[in-house]
Amino acid sequence: MKEYAFGIDLGGTTAKVGLFTTSGQLVEKWEVPTDTSEQGVRILPNLAAAVQAKMQEKGLTSDQVEGVGIGVPGPVQESSVVPIVCANLGGWGQQDVAANLSALLGGIRVMVGNDANVAALGEIWMGAAKGCRSAVMVTLGTGVGGGVIVNGKVIDGAHGAGGEIGHITVNPHETATCGCGKHGCLEQYSSATGVVRCMKLLLEANPDQPCVLRGRDFAAKDVFDAARAGDALAAREVDEMANVLGLALATIAATADPEVFLVGGGVARAGEVLFKPLAEHYKTYAFKSCRETPIKQASLGNDAGIYGAVRLIVGA
Repeated sequence: MKEYAFGIDLGGTTAKVGLFTTSGQLVEKWEVPTDTSEQGVRILPNLAAAVQAKMQEKGLTSDQVEGVGIGVPGPVQESSVVPIVCANLGGWGQQDVAANLSALLGGIRVMVGNDANVAALGEIWMGAAKGCRSAVMVTLGTGVGGGVIVNGKVIDGAHGAGGEIGHITVNPHETATCGCGKHGCLEQYSSATGVVRCMKLLLEANPDQPCVLRGRDFAAKDVFDAARAGDALAAREVDEMANVLGLALATIAATADPEVFLVGGGVARAGEVLFKPLAEHYKTYAFKSCRETPIKQASLGNDAGIYGAVRLIVGA
């Protein structure tokens, strides 16, 4: 195996890029603005230019680079093709990202994965699930992402939609519409925006109950902080959110039976005020054989995507 590889985590505003050794050591990381104008026509050329500039700076030839892995915010088929429009990328249509980026890089091998799946792969390679063969990662941010790893391999599915944990239906009676167009998705309750939405509904439904959040703008962090400080209504919202998430994880466990669940993203930084009730609710819903599956906080943070992107290359 060659000595170096690049990992790219492509987002709608910036792309995180990392130069790694193929043994998994991060040599350097940086960011490249994502130009979404004109349906994202310059995204791949800009990424290729960033990789080539770093190779030139470091004196690397293509003979020293095993390949480039890239995580993208959308479904991926066969480690190469993005079959539908990716979120926040200016209207990207179907394209063979692997072939197109490889051509721009003079034939260097490229492999592609869904960004949440790739982040899970990073955690199982060099993060909180290191040493495990199977893990499920849930990322709680603006939305809810997920990745399922079984026997060291990403489960991406026939349509590239494997691991879309945020769109498991947890409330078939929900009338509000999720961003995906469905109703009652996990994302509507357990994302940062979902926590805020549900907290506002709780405040409206309990107008006479005092709450430190009443009458002010607040974020998900404020809800968890208030719960930690003993606010009863905020604590109720956190418990309800943990209950729904616990139900979803138990549902996944009955299918994938992972060695560990990992929870990442900004909401996971709430810590024990989230993880304690989450573990309790999970055990209530889980199949007996799966009840002791640990639920851990992911450890690589925003770097999980670039680690996992490299793993696409060096683990292939």
